[in-house]
Amino acid sequence: MSGVLTKCMAISSKYPIIRGMVSYGISWPLGSLIQQSLSDDKELDFVKAAKFGLYGSCFVAPTFYTWLTVAGAMFPLVTLRSALAKAVIEQVSFSPFTMVCFYFGMTILQGGTKEEAAEEVKQKFLPTYKVGVCVWPFLQTINYTLIPEKNRVVFISFCSLLWTT
Repeated sequence: MSGVLTKCMAISSKYPIIRGMVSYGISWPLGSLIQQSLSDDKELDFVKAAKFGLYGSCFVAPTFYTWLTVAGAMFPLVTLRSALAKAVIEQVSFSPFTMVCFYFGMTILQGGTKEEAAEEVKQKFLPTYKVGVCVWPFLQTINYTLIPEKNRVVFISFCSLLWTT
């Protein structure tokens, strides 16, 4: 067993995107199950939770990894000023993109039509964005200043677990 664990650790060190994909593959289904258990639903929908894991690990993690790479190239210093710049740019450019993709993509994954997905975006984007502006720049500033680069996607995945539940 320790040989398998050692191999997994080596792979995640060599390919940090894998670490993010695994963390989203765990945190997003867990968030879905927590959210479901807090609602009035009698039974947990494990298929829905699996779809959250699929979306999180196969779309969100690679997208965030790419964004963090671009942001790091734009502002390579690890300073508060650089972190604030990255957080502000993210909030006005990348964050709207990810929110639209989330509402549209999850509606489609759950069997909705393009029209239903567009309506979901129309209904939920602005309220979510307004709250996100109060939360995510602070979390991303912490991420850019205190969290080692190799763990930044993992940090955000667990912040998003709290955000969604």
